[in-house]
Amino acid sequence: QVQLVESGGGLVQAGGSLRLSCAASGSRFSINTMGWFRQAPGKQRELLAGITTRSDTKYADSVKGRFTISRDNAKNTVYLQMNSLQPEDTAVYYCAARTSNYVYLNPAMYDYWGQGTQVTVSS
Repeated sequence: QVQLVESGGGLVQAGGSLRLSCAASGSRFSINTMGWFRQAPGKQRELLAGITTRSDTKYADSVKGRFTISRDNAKNTVYLQMNSLQPEDTAVYYCAARTSNYVYLNPAMYDYWGQGTQVTVSS
């Protein structure tokens, strides 16, 4: 079994930055792709960025140029650096992982999920 624990969320003013972290524990050999999703009230959960063990990445158009995903394979940790945050970025942010080495957009393709961390951007 794999556990994912997110940290780094909080309240920030528009234009500010936050860095989210997600540490995986348990059977690390079950994880290849890690990603960050978010879900705002009344909206569907959407992929923001994903990364494979080969460091292949995929980003949503809404965050390209503002968010950067990275991972430390030795620590089994993935990060999301978020810059130029705007009020519309307010949501619960989730870390997810899957066993195969491909970044899927569909959240249903992910095997493991963190509990989520709230990001609130004030105007």
